[in-house]
Amino acid sequence: MNFSSWPPLLVVDVEGNGTNPPDLVEVAALPVRDGRPDTGTAGAWVAKPHRPVTPFAARVHGLTNERLEKAPGWQEIADQVHTLLGASWICAHNAHVDYRVLSAHLPQWQPAGVLDTLRLARATYPGLAKYSLDALIEHAAPDLSEAPAQRHRATFDAYATAQLLIAMADHYASWDQLVAVAVPPGLPGAPDPEQEPTLW
Repeated sequence: MNFSSWPPLLVVDVEGNGTNPPDLVEVAALPVRDGRPDTGTAGAWVAKPHRPVTPFAARVHGLTNERLEKAPGWQEIADQVHTLLGASWICAHNAHVDYRVLSAHLPQWQPAGVLDTLRLARATYPGLAKYSLDALIEHAAPDLSEAPAQRHRATFDAYATAQLLIAMADHYASWDQLVAVAVPPGLPGAPDPEQEPTLW
């Protein structure tokens, strides 16, 4: 894979407060440049949600209501998040979720396209028992020695997803081949389905 041919791309991960629909409590956006995560220009934000963090969500990511008490509200950081994301491609694990939540919180935002490492992994590593982020980390053994924070925090999960994307991309000859496999139908960047031939 020639990584220099890639358009601007950020791997994103979001954490919510556990409600449905969720309020965002953490967002990470990690650029991938020349086949490597660019932690120097990454962005990470925590936000105090409108509604309290549920006990279950707090147990998963560790962001309790007490820890978020003095964090800015979403409206105070939304412009910063939107500016970093811009019109770049994004990538996430089970990308429908991150794309849907970010779109709800940033109604004016539209990425160039959306890669899904869950969809990509099913094509790249057929036959695995599970395709969770933990299962893929165990299978592909990416180098996470420089990953920030810990599992289930947005910065760690974005870094792990970026390393998995880079590892899986080497199984494809070109960006277009990667896109054909990794973009879920109906999301931005999905290739147009071939038109059915007609009689006229």
